[in-house]
Amino acid sequence: QVQLVESGGGLVQPGGSLRLSCAASGDIFSIENTGWYRQAPGKQRELVAAVTSGGSTNYADSVKGRFTISRDNAKNTVYLQMNSLKPEDTAVYYCNADGYSAKEQSYMYYWGRGTPVTVFS
Repeated sequence: QVQLVESGGGLVQPGGSLRLSCAASGDIFSIENTGWYRQAPGKQRELVAAVTSGGSTNYADSVKGRFTISRDNAKNTVYLQMNSLKPEDTAVYYCNADGYSAKEQSYMYYWGRGTPVTVFS
């Protein structure tokens, strides 16, 4: 099993920046891909950014050029640097990880509990 704990959310004005962190523990060697999702009130959860074990990244069109995902394997932590924030970025941000677990003998998907981000004027 893998445990994910997010931090770094908060209140910020439009144009501001925040950096989210996601610390992983447990069966971390089973992790292949990690990512950030968000869910705004009344909307479905959507992918924001993802990074593979090989370092390839993928971003939602709405955040390209503003958000950067990075992964520090030594610290077992994934970051989401968010710049030029807009009110429409307001959501709860969730960390996600997946990979094959030899212990479970199954491909596993893990989620953190989320950290709220509010962008307001």
